[in-house]
Amino acid sequence: MVKDPEKENVYWPSENLKEKAWISDAKIYEKARRDPKAFWAEKAKETLDWFEEWEKIEEWNPPYFNWFIGSKTNLAYNCLDRHLEENRNKTALIWEPEPPEEQQRLLTYQDLYEQVSKFANALKDLGIKKGDPITFWMPMIPETAIAALACQRIGAWHSIVYTAFSPNAVKDRMEDAESRNLITADAFFRGGKTLKLKEKIDRVLEEIGAKNCIVVNRAKTDPPMKKGRDHFYNEIVSDEEPYCEPEPIGAEDISFLLYTSGTTGKPKGIKHSCGAYATQAALTTKWVFDLHPQDIFFSTADIGWITGHSYSLYGPLLNGGTVLWYEGSPYHPEPDRWWKIIDENKVNIFYTAPTAIRALRRKGDEWVEKHDLKSLRILGSVGEPIDPDTWGWFFEKVGGKRCPIVDTYWQTETGGIIITSIPGIGPFIPSVAGPAVPGIKYDVFDVTGKPTEPGTSGKVVLKHPFGPGMLRGVHKAPDKYKEEYWSEYGDEIYFTGDGGRKIDMEIGEQNLIEITGRIDDVLEVAGHRLGTAEIEDAISSLAEITEVAVVGKPHDVKGEVPAVFAVTKSDIDLERREEELKRKIVEIVRKKIGPVATPDATYFVSDVPKTESGKVIRRFLKSLLKDEKLGDVTTVSNPRCLKELAKKVNYKGPEKIVSFTT
Repeated sequence: MVKDPEKENVYWPSENLKEKAWISDAKIYEKARRDPKAFWAEKAKETLDWFEEWEKIEEWNPPYFNWFIGSKTNLAYNCLDRHLEENRNKTALIWEPEPPEEQQRLLTYQDLYEQVSKFANALKDLGIKKGDPITFWMPMIPETAIAALACQRIGAWHSIVYTAFSPNAVKDRMEDAESRNLITADAFFRGGKTLKLKEKIDRVLEEIGAKNCIVVNRAKTDPPMKKGRDHFYNEIVSDEEPYCEPEPIGAEDISFLLYTSGTTGKPKGIKHSCGAYATQAALTTKWVFDLHPQDIFFSTADIGWITGHSYSLYGPLLNGGTVLWYEGSPYHPEPDRWWKIIDENKVNIFYTAPTAIRALRRKGDEWVEKHDLKSLRILGSVGEPIDPDTWGWFFEKVGGKRCPIVDTYWQTETGGIIITSIPGIGPFIPSVAGPAVPGIKYDVFDVTGKPTEPGTSGKVVLKHPFGPGMLRGVHKAPDKYKEEYWSEYGDEIYFTGDGGRKIDMEIGEQNLIEITGRIDDVLEVAGHRLGTAEIEDAISSLAEITEVAVVGKPHDVKGEVPAVFAVTKSDIDLERREEELKRKIVEIVRKKIGPVATPDATYFVSDVPKTESGKVIRRFLKSLLKDEKLGDVTTVSNPRCLKELAKKVNYKGPEKIVSFTT
């Protein structure tokens, strides 16, 4: 990495990095912009094998679109079969169990191919066929990857639910998907604890009349099993053939559902395609992370989230890479577990969330410094805007000031990364995501639908033609699809729901963009629009603060005023220093932004509600402050914090917060 001598906090790739990178010439942006359809068609042929090629690249019937019409392929075939001739003995998946005494598992491409085929045959024997939905409630174990690929092999839809969600959340998603088949585990390990799954889900299986429940006996807990409905994974695959013919799947056939929260709090079943989705996942993995054949890619994202789908599983395997999965907590048995994994496995690419980085930073630099992380070449950030202070620590302490940080912006709905800087091109700027990836058209609009000037905040939108990885609708809810994504500026502009601003710097003749957060995270204080990310960045610069979330608090005169939820370093004596820190927060905000942004209230808390990917769920903080009903809380990865927060703000709303902590 080379620091720009003329611009503060701007870094460029070194000559050595550019020489090795897949992409190092910014002309690629212009090529893709001239004819984005032809660009994606070219990359689809380069990145995937097709059983039948398309008759037409794209069809556009606002707000619906289809890519590679008439083509057929198979996602599992592209992840496995086509790599066997040259790389059958290459490691595809490295699995690190949480218990330190347990043996690491290595699966080669041949191993994965055979096990996927056997499980695919077992699924067919159970009557599961192309187009059938299968729900997963599975931890990060190899059988989860095997099962997902087996679904792709036979053309069944998988719907993976994060294991920290409740059984009721699983039930809601199974009912919406009309799924009567579940794949789960008896239990798994997290934070030194054995977390049981099968016995917790039995009530749901009875209530929905489940046809099949396949159980991986991960922790050997002797779970309850109902004859005829429940099947141990090992038993149903033991006699199966290690080959299953891959089902030809249309590029626009649905490959999976993934549920995400909307503004209403009700989970939406996002539909993703097969070959079209795979094209964007494969290309962005290769270019954004500069993934080479010898690299080991460690994404800490759980398979229950879109990052886990695209960059913990499909993207690396589509490129014939080696991906590393870890089962448990980054703090077990000590808070250097991730650094130890990187050291021992010589990881080259590390992809995680700013929240996780901040939490590990809080544990102390000594945990990072005791490990050799020189194998790292690329760092990635995902899930929320990364503040400059956290960016700097990640860059210096983890990356040794040599690794570019690809700050990736994308959504469950986009299927793959849409805005970031590419390692061989750059630039890398704290808090600035970068330009749109080649083949993606973005803009920032004001309230009237006109493009904003650099430096002016607005709403981030995508323009046609959209990347092939985009969602193909909301399951059983076409009106919601139109209302949530295509109503803000008409049915030809996709509204991301996020705010941002272009900065006065271009790459490939397009402005770089800074993401400021969800639009509902923008405050209206006495007629002034203030991005919460701006205020959070200012507060995060205080040495005592490790994490902060800012939301609007109702105010009789100003409409709303900033309210701060702050997490301090563990060695801070809050009883003695609380008032001092409140003053420092006010001073730093007034200094960096101005008096209009002065916080009206500061709450010191141990945690704030987040998704597993690390994104702070600010709507819960706003609801607590407004004494409103919280709505669906199944997306909260740390629901216990809600009880503490409710007490801090003296919540008088209609819900008993204690109910979310059990």
